[in-house]
Amino acid sequence: MRIAPQNLVILALGSNLGDSRQILPAAMERLAGFAERIFLRSSIWETQPVDCPPGSPVFLNAAVGLVPRLRLTPESLLAQLKKIEARAGRKAKTCMNEPRTLDLDIITFQTELRNTPDLVVPHPRAHLRAFVLAPIAEIAPMLVLPGHTKTISELLRGLPPAEIASVKKLI
Repeated sequence: MRIAPQNLVILALGSNLGDSRQILPAAMERLAGFAERIFLRSSIWETQPVDCPPGSPVFLNAAVGLVPRLRLTPESLLAQLKKIEARAGRKAKTCMNEPRTLDLDIITFQTELRNTPDLVVPHPRAHLRAFVLAPIAEIAPMLVLPGHTKTISELLRGLPPAEIASVKKLI
């Protein structure tokens, strides 16, 4: 079954504390429960920390794409993502971009737009980050983020070579 990329919800996953190789697949399994019929999952990528405190461990990152269950909204999904993060051992944030067991971000929610103190969709920095774009390019290379004109693949190719080199596919 083919689905237009703009009908997908795209979520980014990241982890750099605990057993990230187990945490990310387990989170993907939980996220599959939000899918109505389509569930796509990327490989796991190793990425260097970006804008993180000095000495932060490397991240493992991934992405999933899904057609959401009826009645799921960006706000209700965000509330569920926070619960999944907490179950994975994520603690309250003490500083920006600190190490964490699990980080789940809504990159897009179909063509929905949000700009509130709690939620900005599409994610405001996704188009600038290889660690977000590379996993998404695996599952939805032709996706165009709302407010943009280039596909995910084009955005990834347009990043500086050093940024692209900072991510590598693991599994």
